[in-house]
Amino acid sequence: MPTSRASSSALVLGAGLMGRLLAWQLARRGWHVTVHEAAAADAPSDPAGVAPGAAARVAAAMLAPLAESAITERNVVEMGRYALTRWPQLLGQLSQPVFFQQEGTLILWHRQDAAEARRFAQLLRATNEQVPQLPTMQTLDASGVHALEPGLEQRFAQGLYLPGEGQLDNRQLLAALLHELKALGVTLHWNSRRAPKDLPRPEDGPVDWVFDCRGLGARALIPSASGGEGTQTHAALHGEEPGKHAAVRGDRIGTHAAVRGVRGEVARVHAPEVKLTRPTRLIHPRYPIYIAPKQDDIYVIGATEIESDDMSPPSVRSTLELLSAAYAVHPGFAEGRIIEIAAHCRPALPDNLPEIRVTRGPGVPVMRINGLYRHGFMISPALLDAALDIVEHNRHTLAEQLDLRIVA
Repeated sequence: MPTSRASSSALVLGAGLMGRLLAWQLARRGWHVTVHEAAAADAPSDPAGVAPGAAARVAAAMLAPLAESAITERNVVEMGRYALTRWPQLLGQLSQPVFFQQEGTLILWHRQDAAEARRFAQLLRATNEQVPQLPTMQTLDASGVHALEPGLEQRFAQGLYLPGEGQLDNRQLLAALLHELKALGVTLHWNSRRAPKDLPRPEDGPVDWVFDCRGLGARALIPSASGGEGTQTHAALHGEEPGKHAAVRGDRIGTHAAVRGVRGEVARVHAPEVKLTRPTRLIHPRYPIYIAPKQDDIYVIGATEIESDDMSPPSVRSTLELLSAAYAVHPGFAEGRIIEIAAHCRPALPDNLPEIRVTRGPGVPVMRINGLYRHGFMISPALLDAALDIVEHNRHTLAEQLDLRIVA
C-alpha cells in the first residue's frame, strides 16, 4: 500500500461519493483525516421524497461511457473507460461486498422512435471510431434482443448492445466506504457545515491539505486560481472548441466557475415479475429513461434532468411519466412496489465537465473537486487518482492522459 509521511493531515469537506473516496484512500496511505459533512449520517429520504446529503444516494451508478458519449465530451468518455478497470480494483480493497456488474448496456426504442434511435446510433459509432479501445456497439434484431433479455418477450424489434459497460450499487458503496472510514480511524463530523475560508481552526491542529468535495455545498462562485474572477476558460484562451479542456500545468488561468444544480428524479421499485439482467435504456424524444437492475429484484428507474436547483419532492407529472415509460418497457412493473421516489440535484459547472482546482499561497493548500454532474460514479475513480497524483507526486500525468481540467 502506498504511504505518505506519518505527519500528513487532511481536512475533507463533504462526505458524498468523492469525499468518502478521497478520505478513504488518504487514510489507507497513513494520513490523519478529518471529514466535515453538513448533513446527517446517511439519513434516508424523508417521506416527501427529498434525499438529504449527497446526490450520490439518488443515482443508478451506471458505468456507461459509450452510452453517455451521445451527450458528453470525449474526455468524460475516457474517464469512464478508466473507471471500468479501476472500480474492480477499488471494490477489492473494501471489507464489505458491493454489487458490481459488467454485463453491458441494452438500448431499446419503439418503432415510432426509429429516427431518434438512428441519430443516437450515429453518435455512438462516431465515438467508437474516436475511442477504438471501447468495445464496439452491436446492432440487434428482435432475436438478438430476446437472446440478451428473454424477459422482454420480443416486445422490441430492434436494439443496440454496448458490451463491457457496467454498474454498481451506489448505496452499498457509500455504506462500505463509511465502514472503512470508521475502521481506519477517520474523524467524522456530521451536521458540520464548513468552508475552506474558515479552515483550519485552532482545534484542527496542523493541516497539510484541505479538500473541498462539497458539490452543491460549494455553490458560491469558486474564485479563479489567480485570486480574481476570470472569465475565460482554458479552451477559449487556446482556441479549442467549447467543452474541450486540456489539463493546466501550473499556469494561472481562471474560470468563473459557478456551481449549479441539475435536478434528477429517481424511483426505486421492487418488481419480482420484471426480469432484466443489465442496465436498459429506452430512447424516446420526450421520456428517455434508464432502468438499472440491482440485487433482490430492485430496479432503479430514472430519466428527468431539469436545469434547476429545486430540492422539492418529485412532481406528480414527472413521476407518472417515469413509471409509465418503465411500464412500456416491461408490463411487470405494473405489479411492482414503489420503495422510494426521490429527488436531488447534481453539482455541475457551466460546461458540465469536472474540474480539480488547486489554490496554493499563504496558508494551507486547498483542492476543490467539483462538477461531477450526472457522471459521478463513472468519473470519480479518475478524479480520485488524479487528485492523489497531485498531492503525492506534484504531477498531472493522469489528468493530462485523460484531458481532465486542472486549474492551478
